[in-house]
Amino acid sequence: MTDLSFEPAYDASSENRSLWVYLERKGDSLAGVSRELLGKARQLANEADLELNGLLMGNSLADVVGEACEYGADVVWCCEHPLLTDFNPQAYSYAAEQAIRKGKPSILLLGATHDGRDLAGRLAVQLQTGLNADCTDLVFNQEKGILVSEVTGFGGGVIALLECPDRRPQMSTVRPGVFPPAERDETRPHKQLRIDIDITPANLQTTLLEQETHQGVDLTQAEVLWCGGRGIEGNFESLYQLAAMLGGDVGATRPPVDDGYIERERQIGQTGVVCRPKVAICFGISGAFHFVVGVEQADLVIAINSDPESPIFDFADYCIVGDAQAIMPALIKAFEQRMEAAHA
Repeated sequence: MTDLSFEPAYDASSENRSLWVYLERKGDSLAGVSRELLGKARQLANEADLELNGLLMGNSLADVVGEACEYGADVVWCCEHPLLTDFNPQAYSYAAEQAIRKGKPSILLLGATHDGRDLAGRLAVQLQTGLNADCTDLVFNQEKGILVSEVTGFGGGVIALLECPDRRPQMSTVRPGVFPPAERDETRPHKQLRIDIDITPANLQTTLLEQETHQGVDLTQAEVLWCGGRGIEGNFESLYQLAAMLGGDVGATRPPVDDGYIERERQIGQTGVVCRPKVAICFGISGAFHFVVGVEQADLVIAINSDPESPIFDFADYCIVGDAQAIMPALIKAFEQRMEAAHA
């Protein structure tokens, strides 16, 4: 199937005007990043007058098809096969390539997850097209009729606007948490197009022997984030205590992660996760762009820092100049007293 002659699978002259989203699954439902991509893709499709299609691969997908349509997909292209039950990069890229060559979409969006990045890189080579990776925004240029992908670099010092004017599909991976999830509309019709996939074990060089799912944290789903930086000197125990008392989860900037005070999956920012909490409380964080991009979509940001000139105060909604190390135990004591009084 794959043509390595460096000629694109198809170009703008033969595309079908449609926007596709690769739909990742979490068990028998859509992964959070897929709901986020469907929300943004629905907006782009409406602006550009494109049909919004989901690309779904797996086995026994009826429930996920309906969910994808309710979150905005017009049609879901289904590749069902026993060899697609679990993610296998060779099997998924082989099946996706067949579907894309049949459907010839204008645009293909994928989540910048472990699986999405793996699949996107393979498809870019197999289809001989461009790939814009780890995008933080997407817009449609009506005049040119092409997708413009925004990518940040050099600590936010550079924002690159990337286009793929000729080759198709125009591909971009988008970091989880960048866009809000789509609103679910259970009245939307469920439409699917089944794709017969010609795949056998002989097409695969790897076999899944065992799968172990890591039950880690997902800060992108937290409504309240208690964030610690270098200024709390590794005292994340107090943040965990505040989160346990008042709700929410704990995140960190990169320095305490690098110093081993907290696990890397809790790192927020450009090289961590991007979150959209209702409230982000930032203790001892200077406010470098690397971190700010991780919480800039928060509804409310509260910052505590001893330096009145700290950049975090230019970004925060409420600013407290003070020693985070002294304020954290004071908050814990005050809330403990309030809770004791409430139960007295």
